Amino acid sequence: MTTRTSGSGPRRRALLAATALAAVGMGMAQPKAVAAPAARRVRLTLPAPTGPYPVGTVSHRLVDQDRPDPWVASRPSRELMVSVRYPARDVERYPRATQLLPGEAAGFDRLNNFGGVPQGRVDWAATRTFAHQGAPPARARRGAARPVVLYSPGVGDPRSLGTTLTDELASRGYVVICVDHTYDGSAVEFPDGRVETSRLPEEYVRAKQEGTVVELLRKTCAVRVADLRFVLDRLEALAPMPLDRSAIGAFGQSAGGFAALQAMHDDRRIAAAANLDGVLAYVEEDQDPGPLSTVAADGVHRPVLTMGKDGNDHHTVPSWGALWEHSSGPRLDLTLLGSAHATYTDATSMLPRIAARLGLPEKAVTDAIGTVAPGRAVAVQRAYVPAFFDRELRHHGDAGLLDGPSARYPEVRFVD
Repeated sequence: MTTRTSGSGPRRRALLAATALAAVGMGMAQPKAVAAPAARRVRLTLPAPTGPYPVGTVSHRLVDQDRPDPWVASRPSRELMVSVRYPARDVERYPRATQLLPGEAAGFDRLNNFGGVPQGRVDWAATRTFAHQGAPPARARRGAARPVVLYSPGVGDPRSLGTTLTDELASRGYVVICVDHTYDGSAVEFPDGRVETSRLPEEYVRAKQEGTVVELLRKTCAVRVADLRFVLDRLEALAPMPLDRSAIGAFGQSAGGFAALQAMHDDRRIAAAANLDGVLAYVEEDQDPGPLSTVAADGVHRPVLTMGKDGNDHHTVPSWGALWEHSSGPRLDLTLLGSAHATYTDATSMLPRIAARLGLPEKAVTDAIGTVAPGRAVAVQRAYVPAFFDRELRHHGDAGLLDGPSARYPEVRFVD
């Protein structure tokens, strides 16, 4: 859970926590802009997945009747939206799903998750994914079941900001369940058209005033972990095909990576987890010592991948070091050289295009996604994250990719 100040301007980008959501420093520090006419707003595309399967998707509203909403006391039940990505067939007859529904796009623009991008200048609702809405699932061999992976986004982010990587996994045969954490993400749109926006900016302001930021960080992570475990309880109802309950993984970026590892610590149903630059302590800076999560303090006995921005590894981030020291399961720590915190989101593909169209300074891009070439950053993530789950969930070989440095991916450093 981390908040850092970028080099230019007051924007604070939340890594984990309350990230402060940073929202206070992120969106509110940016002057509001008058929305451009729709025809003149920037429209974006995402990279097509490379696996052998086309991708299908369905969305579900889930209601946890046993848990009052932890952010809104007046709501007696916790409501979530999830998207299921899966290998599909006959997709030509089914439309490609949008990355963000209209209400979600408006909320994302208001919170201004991409610092330095003027509000009202990007048509966030126009981006199409490569997942086809409602397409039939691909046929599997008789009796075969699919491995499943949960995805949790960074604090303040929608579940769809990891579309490139979640669609990639689905194209390689995984069922991927992408979870929106209501009142945490910028905006969550439900089937009846209701849109629930993030409460974390105001929660963070209150916590700073009252000196209770650590408590807010604990709550933010605990709610996310409870959300993921509730989704696990509903797996059979969500997936359009049989699932292999012995092959369940979890991953996420920033707070989502923290939640994935913590959920694995708390729930034995998760067999492997990957953390994309998420700090594992209740602190506001990556390198701060401070209250450790139980996954860092106890360690885990199942496989873990940590993949950090340039400079973040288990030698420089105390909570990652604790995880390494206390764990007995397989551990892999990788650094993507030249990367920054948001490299592990769709910002890698989106921000360069936005900056070019709007004439934004180069720093608006490099502060968020670093100096690594965007195409290479996408290629690295598509190689190493699926390889990790292939090895740990499917028990497939990876041609030595995870054993040490590769000439194909010189941007990746293995951290001993």
